[in-house]
Amino acid sequence: MAGSSRNTRTRARGKTGGNPAKAPVRRIPKPTAGDWIGAARLRTLPLAITPVLIGTGAAHVIDIRFHWVLALGCLLVAVFLQIGVNYANDYSDGVRGTDDVRHGPARLTASRKVKARTVLVVALSFFALAGIVGLALVIRTQQWWMLLVGAACIVAAWFYTGGKRPYGYHALGEVFVFVFFGLVATVGTTWIQVQSAPQEAWLGGIGAGLLAVAVLVANNLRDIDQDRAAGKKTLSVLIGRRGSQILFTACVVLAFAVAGLIAVFYPIAWLVFMALLGGIPALLIVWLYREPRELVVALGITSLTSVAYGALLMWAYFG
Repeated sequence: MAGSSRNTRTRARGKTGGNPAKAPVRRIPKPTAGDWIGAARLRTLPLAITPVLIGTGAAHVIDIRFHWVLALGCLLVAVFLQIGVNYANDYSDGVRGTDDVRHGPARLTASRKVKARTVLVVALSFFALAGIVGLALVIRTQQWWMLLVGAACIVAAWFYTGGKRPYGYHALGEVFVFVFFGLVATVGTTWIQVQSAPQEAWLGGIGAGLLAVAVLVANNLRDIDQDRAAGKKTLSVLIGRRGSQILFTACVVLAFAVAGLIAVFYPIAWLVFMALLGGIPALLIVWLYREPRELVVALGITSLTSVAYGALLMWAYFG
């Protein structure tokens, strides 16, 4: 028996040379294009498109000319900011360890496939692109005070999960999303085009903001257990699963209630309710899901519902 044990130990040492430092190391695969695209979180990009559609429609109420160059510029700013904040979240959550255990797609930083610094540089690059296009819009329109609005958007995007006390970790993420991806993005789009902020832009911004909040709630509901374990106090962590389901439902219902109010003055806006073809399945998933991964589908459907909402409301304003 003793000889057998010695032989076993000898064979084990032979594989590693008797040096623990030479033990096999798990190789981390290099990132693919799909990994980078996944980190950009394309499911959330419709949230950047929706307020630009609504804001452009509201601008048409003031001026029937279609300012397509300005509208395109607003769209680029919104998309670059959205991608930038997604990469910034990947970086910040990754270095904090919040994303070490996930129910959704793996993140670049947490998976160690990419150096955290590289992800940070990419995030800052998209913020810079948003800033450059935004500056061009300001020069074109001579609305210099809008530089402050743009700076506030970038600062808010970074401190969502970045910095020493990120407000996304203290149940304020929904407020940020409603204000910046709803009101600021929609009314700002209208102002850049016609230097006016009609009630159509504010009401549409409320609808866009509510649907953006719904997407965030679905995301945080999916991650509620891991966020609680990591000490990330999202609103969903504070109000729990049932409270999050109620909040998601309230956001969707109120968004379409706003559309109903707009339809009183713009009858074509009744067509916005066609977007419920996506909203209702998302509601069912949020209430009936069994596995957190199922909420990834609800998140994507709600994002698409949002862009359909924006496109149909824009049509109503143009009509």
